Amino acid sequence: MPTTLKTPGVYIDEINAFPGSAVAVETAVPVFIGYTETAVRNGKSLVGKPTRITSFAEYTETFGGAFLSKFEIIDATDPQAKGTFTLNNTKKIVSIKSRNTSYFYNCIRLFYANGGGTCYILSVKEYGATPDGFDIKQSDFTDVFDALEKEFEPTLIVIPDLIALGKDIYNDTYGKVLAHCAKMKSRMGIFDLRRQTLTDTTDAVVDEFRFSIGTNYLNYGTAYYPWLKTSIVQPDEVNFLNLDSSVDLETLLPSATEAAAISIVKKLKADQLADSTPASPPDSPASPPTGKKLDKAAITNYHNSLRTASPTYTHLLEEIRSILNELPPAAAMAGVYTLVDNSRGVWKAPANVSLSMVNEPSINISSLAQENLNVDVMAGKSINVIRPFPGIGTLVWGARTLDGNSQDWKYINVRRTLIMIEQSLKLATRAYVFEPNDAGTWVTVKSMFNNFLSNLWKQGALAGAVPEQAFDVQIGLGATMTPNDILDGIMKITVKVAVVRPAEFILITFQQQQQLS
Repeated sequence: MPTTLKTPGVYIDEINAFPGSAVAVETAVPVFIGYTETAVRNGKSLVGKPTRITSFAEYTETFGGAFLSKFEIIDATDPQAKGTFTLNNTKKIVSIKSRNTSYFYNCIRLFYANGGGTCYILSVKEYGATPDGFDIKQSDFTDVFDALEKEFEPTLIVIPDLIALGKDIYNDTYGKVLAHCAKMKSRMGIFDLRRQTLTDTTDAVVDEFRFSIGTNYLNYGTAYYPWLKTSIVQPDEVNFLNLDSSVDLETLLPSATEAAAISIVKKLKADQLADSTPASPPDSPASPPTGKKLDKAAITNYHNSLRTASPTYTHLLEEIRSILNELPPAAAMAGVYTLVDNSRGVWKAPANVSLSMVNEPSINISSLAQENLNVDVMAGKSINVIRPFPGIGTLVWGARTLDGNSQDWKYINVRRTLIMIEQSLKLATRAYVFEPNDAGTWVTVKSMFNNFLSNLWKQGALAGAVPEQAFDVQIGLGATMTPNDILDGIMKITVKVAVVRPAEFILITFQQQQQLS
């Protein structure tokens, strides 16, 4: 309405009847940090820049495909080790070459297979076409947290590739993740433990992690164990190109027949090489044709002929695929968080949920063995276990943060629910910065908080038979503020919430009762 009325007439003044509203922020938006094939959009480099994507198709369009890992065939030091096979009366084993380890691409696939949605990709470096492999370095992750501080939306941090360096990352990089999350107060880190070797024990791997991770900001992190045997990498994604040049296929595959060789030669003569004139066709199917680049049809034909002619070749590819399919669990858990948040809510513990595209955990941990992982008497550094259950599948069987002895922050869903409430109310309150610090503003803000928390209580996020038992909001002179606070321009609001906690232990008591006549 005009501030002064001078002209006769009718004036309309619309008054807002309702207070401002608070909207819940997104709760499951992970940022994946690691190495990608490319990192270009619209001709501009995305290296070091957190980039929002909404699907796996968008990832491949912007960040490319998987790294082509090369494998060697070496003498087996342990004849009883899994994956050994006999060749010319000698025990052999398939081993990935140094500088050829890359988990990032397949972990993104595992994330989407388990319910993932919107996420951020922070590429620290492009590996591109690197036939000799690439080095994973902690120094590549030094400045990533400065870039993440400028992004509000991410709520989870996952670094799949870094676990290839083993225990060296626990105190350094994982410690930086925890410090960053505590500074931002809007996200958590999901951590992997290193892969257990043949000479390791579970206790040794876990104790190593607990000793190295430190004691700072533990409620902003959670860890999962063991690694997962997945089916992400399909049989048609592995072929002779995954074998190192040192592998002599002609000697390795003596069972190849002349008929198969002739078939391959005929097919390869009909195929064109993508960027060069094909060299002379091989004399046997054991030696791939030379040339700068084979097109996909030639690769497929050669691969299928070898697989038909030689059981040894098929066995080698299955061993390679099993190695590529063993992945750290953090990315899968990021997908589970998204799935649970969308179906039940962030206040539901992300546990007792089956994992998709997972055949089994790499280690079968019993209920008795899990006791020391779930409860750490000394420092509370709980490790959440992923376990197989007969007839049910592979389930997430733990829901604790690394601060497992804290009554406040023991459970993941409590930590994440508080993050959601804090950030939602923080954003909603920005509208009242520089508003008069008086009773009118206090009533409006309190009503906004009450409405938001009441809706959460109705959805089951807060415990209590009535709203008064679920939350309490206090604001005002004499309640939360002193006259000096008002003179200093400070408006204090106190919020208490009763967040629901999971029934981690269900105890059923049975007792015999005497028969009554």
